[in-house]
Amino acid sequence: MDPRDPAFRRPGGFPSPAERRRALAAVVTYLRCPSCAGPVYLGGGRLACGRGHSFDLARQGYANLTAGRPEPGTADTTAMVAARDRFLSGGHYQPLAAAVRSLAARHDHRGPGLAIDLAGGTGYYLARTLDALPHRHGVCLDLSVPALRRAARAHRRAAALGADVWQPLPLAARSAAVVLSIFGPRNAAETSRILTPDGTLILAVPGAAHLRELTEPLGMIGIDQHKPRRLAEAYRGYAPSEVITVNYQLKLEHADLTALVTMGPSARHITPQDLAARIRGLSSPATVTVDLQIRALRHRNPG
Repeated sequence: MDPRDPAFRRPGGFPSPAERRRALAAVVTYLRCPSCAGPVYLGGGRLACGRGHSFDLARQGYANLTAGRPEPGTADTTAMVAARDRFLSGGHYQPLAAAVRSLAARHDHRGPGLAIDLAGGTGYYLARTLDALPHRHGVCLDLSVPALRRAARAHRRAAALGADVWQPLPLAARSAAVVLSIFGPRNAAETSRILTPDGTLILAVPGAAHLRELTEPLGMIGIDQHKPRRLAEAYRGYAPSEVITVNYQLKLEHADLTALVTMGPSARHITPQDLAARIRGLSSPATVTVDLQIRALRHRNPG
């Protein structure tokens, strides 16, 4: 096992197949069929509902609960997921993970419910959150099969499920005590539906300076100036409980820069050859700013 892998530092390494199944069994009562919204059960090598809709478990331990085919190009590719794993395993976003973990620990009211990571990728942030919440099980939702394969082994109390966060989520109402939304797409209506009345939503919101040194030289997608206003409108039913500002500078070698760009949506807008040529024009190591707000939010009028 690569000592840079996050699982190497977790006692016992990756969860066994039996532990992955136990994690899925622990969350199944909160799951709903994506076809009919009925309860599902775990039997043999599949999840199924009372109306006969069934969803096979992959040998890696995840289940795909997407209803229909997602739009082409919406799920992260194998190359994007591998790049994310390399970059996160280098510890470059560890301060972000620590902020998410601390907010989850301070604002978890210990009532019933899961920790849910929306568009959670490899389960990196969910795993660290569950380390701080030993009484909870978690679910990582993502469209990407390569990401789900990794998320299924991220933590002994985490299940990995294929789902499109833009669509109705395969989760019961009020099933989530903690919801993480870190960089990925956000569905405010579904988040409100699944969050318990005293639950906590944790958002990571990029600031104006986030990765600013790379935006123009590497052709990365910039920060949308209207994003704060759109977020405020989408989550107007929430009140902030706490905000942590995460601001620091990284010194990244060219290989790290390649992974950083390749792991995100900018990778869809630049060829590997063009990216490599642009990176060669930068110093090594390059100084890169991380500028984020990590927000813990709660329902204004829980009911």
